[in-house]
Amino acid sequence: MPRRVRFVPEGGALVEVTVRTDQSRMLLRPSPVLNEIVLGVLGRAQQRYEVGCCGVVFMSNHWHALLRVDDALQLSRFMQYCNSNLAREVDRLVDWPNGIWSRRYQAILISEEEEAQAGRLNLLAHGVKEFLVGRVTDWPGVHSGKAILEGKPLKGLWFSRTQEYAARNRGEDFGRLKYATEEELVLSPLPCWADRTPEEYRQRVAGLVEEIGSEARAEREARGIEPLGVEAILKQRPHTRPNKTKRSPAPLFHVVAKEIRETFWFAYSLFVSAFREAAEKLKAGELSSMRFPIGSFPPGLPFVRAHPARSP
Repeated sequence: MPRRVRFVPEGGALVEVTVRTDQSRMLLRPSPVLNEIVLGVLGRAQQRYEVGCCGVVFMSNHWHALLRVDDALQLSRFMQYCNSNLAREVDRLVDWPNGIWSRRYQAILISEEEEAQAGRLNLLAHGVKEFLVGRVTDWPGVHSGKAILEGKPLKGLWFSRTQEYAARNRGEDFGRLKYATEEELVLSPLPCWADRTPEEYRQRVAGLVEEIGSEARAEREARGIEPLGVEAILKQRPHTRPNKTKRSPAPLFHVVAKEIRETFWFAYSLFVSAFREAAEKLKAGELSSMRFPIGSFPPGLPFVRAHPARSP
């Protein structure tokens, strides 16, 4: 099956990204060391590429984020930086040199509708909906819900492995934090709630979290089960592979109203059609008439930011 053409409409959009580990193994099992590394990498990436982050959750075998991006190139650079650096750091911790990620990241556009954006904030339910912990704030890994509710910044450490390598070559004896820099992943409100005060936003998130907890608690009681618990989560072996992995087709867009969904599909269809037409001309060597759509990644060519002026 061919890969989907990356598409972010002109003017930018809110995007939900998902990244899964190799064979769904528990390579991202939470720990204080991993948590600070994750936040250090994400914070450094945000500083470099100026991506807005409305939510993030790191589970043991995958992670999600709600990102506000200007175009597909900004998203691509941010994700490449995060995943490449995290892969090297996770390999250091769990000794899994075969590749940390199962495939490239999945990105789904979210419409500007309040219901659609608020609905995707249900990523805060991770950890609770799987009956791993009883409350959102109990999850021991990186979780933006806990940060918003408790009003704590998401700070971590960026380790300069280049400086450490040079120091070792000089024969320098240095501590773990000698070449570490504190970084912060700054959270932004959802675009649909951007006009709310910080307290109003926190209250909305708190209401959502309370609803998540109530639904999960009712289901646990109905099924007669208890949460796995933090202690058991932290004891999981990183190389462990779950008996069953949830697999379901991902939508192209998160939209509520039918007419907006049709608008998204129409824009995407035009984009893909123009991309494929240009790709055929590139393959045939018809470079003078080739015109990839703005916001696309032509095969072997630079990202298209704008079309060059044509001769009259």
